[in-house]
Amino acid sequence: MKNDNFGKKVVGLIRDNTVPLMFILICAVCIPISGFSLPYLINEIVTRMGRNIFLILALLIPIMSGMGLNFGMTLGAMAGEIALIFVSDWQIWGIPGVVLAMILSIPISVLLGAFCGKILNMAKGREMITSYILSFFMNGIYQLLVLYIMGSLIPIKHFSIKLPRGYGIRNTVSLLNMRQCLDNLLAVRVGGVKIPVLTFIIIGVLCLFIVWFRRTKLGQDMRAVGQDMGVARDAGINVERTRIISIIMSTVLAGFGMIIYLQNMGNIATYSSHSQIGMFCIAALLVGGASVDRASIGNVFLGVVLFHTMFIVAPKAGAVITGDSMIGEYFRVFVSYAVITLALIMYETKKRKHKSLVGQQLQQAQKEADAHE
Repeated sequence: MKNDNFGKKVVGLIRDNTVPLMFILICAVCIPISGFSLPYLINEIVTRMGRNIFLILALLIPIMSGMGLNFGMTLGAMAGEIALIFVSDWQIWGIPGVVLAMILSIPISVLLGAFCGKILNMAKGREMITSYILSFFMNGIYQLLVLYIMGSLIPIKHFSIKLPRGYGIRNTVSLLNMRQCLDNLLAVRVGGVKIPVLTFIIIGVLCLFIVWFRRTKLGQDMRAVGQDMGVARDAGINVERTRIISIIMSTVLAGFGMIIYLQNMGNIATYSSHSQIGMFCIAALLVGGASVDRASIGNVFLGVVLFHTMFIVAPKAGAVITGDSMIGEYFRVFVSYAVITLALIMYETKKRKHKSLVGQQLQQAQKEADAHE
């Protein structure tokens, strides 16, 4: 009997953690084939953790409020890019430039987040696909802004970031004078591995904020809304307002995260930096074992390690196996989309099974009640 229970627990554990286990297996196969040294691999993973974790943490609050995976975080990324373009034009570099960019991004993110939240309130139950399509729509507005309005209606002084025609922003805006200013400030080296201490302190502060926020009145309201909107409304919670606030918070944090990401990269790909950021952040979160309605800080850290380890080793492993590094490149892009698809299918299957089980229990209870009568 004990063996049966143990077997069921093991099967349940594997079923609940299929995606992380699959990625652990992929990494275990690809790491030896790639031939990368351990210090190089650890250094790359630590760098990518500092670059990406803040962005992925921005996804947790909408999940808590029952709005699923916020593909609309791309709007916050656009706000961060716009702020950095202005800071670059004003030639304010280093830590002051990063801080000013974050301050400038807040009103833009709040405006975009409020707009996104109102749209998603009109599409209850379809938030993920709505936010995904909304990000495409807002990308068109962003392209219009940086391609035509900046330099013509909005003054841009420096020709280094303007297109030769006199308006519009170049394809790449250099952040060389700002590159890794956060990462280098309190950096320490341990065994040849650079640890960006200040960046991890900022990430740690956000983690503590999320833990604290869950215990606040607003955080409890969001959790109640996420569990059952009808019950939350009966309890006197303004459901629509709470959902909008969660999206605004996510958008603001995504703007901050994009600024941290780009200062690490050292340049802005003006027209494409934000385009896949939501997809890769959501994929990393799902790889960590999160689902549409449940995610934790632990899922974020595990997801970044596994997803980006695969990103590092897959091209080299592909080159070793097939002689063509592009195979590995295609593989990692394919996997990032496939993992989202798999996680969503598993979530929907689990939800339907749960509904079916609840329905069977209700039918059984009704039959017993009828039998007693």
